[in-house]
Amino acid sequence: MNKFFAVSALVLTFAVASNANAQAQNLGGGFQGPTIASTTVADALKLNDDTPVVLVGNIQKNLGNEKYQFADKTGTIVVEIDDEDWRGQVVKPENTVEIRGEIDKELLGTPEVDVDSIILK
Repeated sequence: MNKFFAVSALVLTFAVASNANAQAQNLGGGFQGPTIASTTVADALKLNDDTPVVLVGNIQKNLGNEKYQFADKTGTIVVEIDDEDWRGQVVKPENTVEIRGEIDKELLGTPEVDVDSIILK
């Protein structure tokens, strides 16, 4: 009988600890307040290097080497999306997405967006 209580107490302890750990990992905390407003591709092409941007539109095609053609109503821009930034999402050309990242301007090249996150809309 004592073994039963000891095992039950041990199982209960692990269950409580596991639940507390799961809750601690899912707090979902962070800043709540104003964020960067979305911009258009036409406006993004005029921004300075490293300027944060939020774009809403469609990824039209894969250009290779983690680069994709992104478009909205005002134009197209190349976006660089690292494999881990997809976070398991499957995105098709007909899907509307929100892209958050920053402008990447090379000395003589066309501006691109270095993507930090993608959200399916």
